[in-house]
Amino acid sequence: MDIEMSETVAAVSNVRDAEFPRIHADLRVTFRVKAPTAQSVQVAGGDGLGPGPFVMVRDEEGVWTATTPPVVPGFHYYWLEVDGVAVNDPSSQTYMGYGRPTSGVEVPEPGVDYYDAQDVPHGEVRSHWYFSRLTGKWRQATVYTPPGYDERIEVRYPVLYLQHGAGEDETGWVRQGRANLILDNLIAAGKALPMVVVMDCGYTAPIKLPPGAPFSQAIQKSIESFEAFVISELVPMIDAAYRTVADREHRALAGLSMGGMQALHVGLRHLDTFATIGAFSGVPFEELDPQTAFGGVFSDPEAFNRKVRLLWLSNGTAETRFVERVQRFREILGRLGITHEVYESPGTAHEWQTWRRSLHVFAPRLFRW
Repeated sequence: MDIEMSETVAAVSNVRDAEFPRIHADLRVTFRVKAPTAQSVQVAGGDGLGPGPFVMVRDEEGVWTATTPPVVPGFHYYWLEVDGVAVNDPSSQTYMGYGRPTSGVEVPEPGVDYYDAQDVPHGEVRSHWYFSRLTGKWRQATVYTPPGYDERIEVRYPVLYLQHGAGEDETGWVRQGRANLILDNLIAAGKALPMVVVMDCGYTAPIKLPPGAPFSQAIQKSIESFEAFVISELVPMIDAAYRTVADREHRALAGLSMGGMQALHVGLRHLDTFATIGAFSGVPFEELDPQTAFGGVFSDPEAFNRKVRLLWLSNGTAETRFVERVQRFREILGRLGITHEVYESPGTAHEWQTWRRSLHVFAPRLFRW
């Protein structure tokens, strides 16, 4: 299959000097891999690439090629299926997704640069190693400190705790989500206040379920085990290690998908610690009892509205399951008179472009009271 190289660009997510995957002007993506002994090769992946898998065609040299229809802009996980075995693309960088290192392709959104590196002051992304008493293991938090943090030593900062989704880890919001660049650009434009952002692994205990148990049970177990870790260990550790404003008014807890459910579960049950909660594509699986949900926090709507600075929900318009769940949750909140805000990302599914857009809208709302 001939590809006009001058009319396409190599994806920025490729490994150094790799020519493929390539992005077309109409946002089609061409994948290519050399596998001379393979009998069949396909490209498979998440929602963003469209209804795959995409069958690759072999040339005389044993090089396999496939081109997708136009895809939704943003970051998309994918992998190759070679003779029925899932393998990563040697031309792509790998990212923690689906519970393992997984290939990814970045498809630029025309005219959009809020998550790109720009000529503005940049914060730092730090790897903060610490020993967790609760898990009995060394852990590594990813911490963003805003521009000027090391120079302006008299300044203390609010903190956003920002959680990844299922199958991902503490690197996701920077590597896939570009959260540091989003914050750099917002802060430089005066649209967001300088803040520390803490991204930690959402898994704190092995999840053991009986055979055949639904995935939702594993997610719920993960959410519950995360609560004690955040309240008794993570928040105190960050307040001791960084120049934070150590009160509830200056702490926000948010996350995507599983991380959004963690933010609701932990944040709403601990309003003495967090005044702001954000759930990106992450609301409860089940119908809630307003009197008992999240420790009964909704049983007194007036008290809730006085105490919570911001309860913020988002989803992509193309992630059908989550649109329905967010709508159901909103209806409950509306009936109770619980103040909340909602953002919808047009045309995106359960994918990183939804969550990049969510953070871009959410961050300017923080700590302005």
